[in-house]
Amino acid sequence: MNLTLQDREQILDKVDRLVRKKHVDPRLNGADWDSIAKARRDQILACEKAENFENEVHEAVSQLKTSHTGFFHRSARKIPARHAINATVQRCTLDGTERWVLLDVHEGGPAHRAGLEAGDVLLRIGDREIVPPEPPVFHLGEPVRAEIRKRDGSHRAVTLNIPSPDSRKHPVIQPRAVSFSKLSDGTGLLTVTMFPGVVGIDLARDLDHAMRELRDCSRLIVDLRGNTGGGIGGLRLMSYLTPSRVPVGYSLTRRRAEKGYRKEELTRFGKIPAHKSTLVWLALRYAFIDKSIAVVTEGLGPQKYHGRVVIVLNRHSASAAEIVAAFAKENGLAKLVGNRTAGRLLSGGAFKVGKGYILGLPTAAYWTWGGTLIEGRGVEPDVPVELPYEDLISGRDPQLDKAVEVVGAI
Repeated sequence: MNLTLQDREQILDKVDRLVRKKHVDPRLNGADWDSIAKARRDQILACEKAENFENEVHEAVSQLKTSHTGFFHRSARKIPARHAINATVQRCTLDGTERWVLLDVHEGGPAHRAGLEAGDVLLRIGDREIVPPEPPVFHLGEPVRAEIRKRDGSHRAVTLNIPSPDSRKHPVIQPRAVSFSKLSDGTGLLTVTMFPGVVGIDLARDLDHAMRELRDCSRLIVDLRGNTGGGIGGLRLMSYLTPSRVPVGYSLTRRRAEKGYRKEELTRFGKIPAHKSTLVWLALRYAFIDKSIAVVTEGLGPQKYHGRVVIVLNRHSASAAEIVAAFAKENGLAKLVGNRTAGRLLSGGAFKVGKGYILGLPTAAYWTWGGTLIEGRGVEPDVPVELPYEDLISGRDPQLDKAVEVVGAI
């Protein structure tokens, strides 16, 4: 599909207006949208091919350096591996060539169902060789053949069944969000891969079940590596870290920030409902107010492991997982082990700009109660630990090993 010059001008002008009006703060990471838009305008408008036009506009808005920011056509949206196959990747060197190796492979997701595991190297997707810096991306609803180098050095062809937004064509399969086990010396291990659901009722139930099973543990390790975030369900996890009702942080829209505010006066959310019938009441309560909201823990009472908690993180721990990590660190509720988190913590919206194109923009920012902005910065661990390729292919996990060591010394 080609676009006329008039099409390109109308779309680009609408993108420009939306960035100026809807973006939570175009200057958030030191970007200058006026300069970006002016410098790239002629180059963008010269793109007669739709694919080139899309790439150029996406590159322009990407210079805002904020999460939830992008430009794409609704018919051909490319999805990164962490969402498409529920697996994260990191760079490695294999036979002198840079490759992408699977890092977090979440149980129940497409990669896990295809038999893939951490340490497998992604060689080809379809007929394309995948080599950094080009990241592995997938199209929704399209099963794809991939060539993998297994940890033992053998090569294997697999079919990855990518979910579709239309469940009639290809049902969306979510990975298992919560799993748990008991380690030695009374230590519980809780793994949370995501926080599904806007309100998180089902996730809260899963966490309640896990914590009942771990209630006799005197120490707790929470593994949030590769956690892509999600909804407010992380509130239940944070509430299990402290006995009291403690302020967590607050989201702030551009309108509220420009108008002025006191965080103590923001509308509060401090309880995940037990039943989905309550969602109607919640929708009515929050429907007609500004989306600037303060979050407060639920006050679930003392737990045996309180004061002896370690949270494991990596560069793919994002969004709601970063809220949990920042809350624990700011309030001295846990030691953090692993890598600095992704720094992707803005609330996003999608805007139609014509001819099937969508502009993704962040519409609200999040601050911890102490006033720390996590977007673009991430959360630093107390104990930095890498997980190199050599450990992945041997099945070793130095990050989890260090977490066990640290929690045992508390």
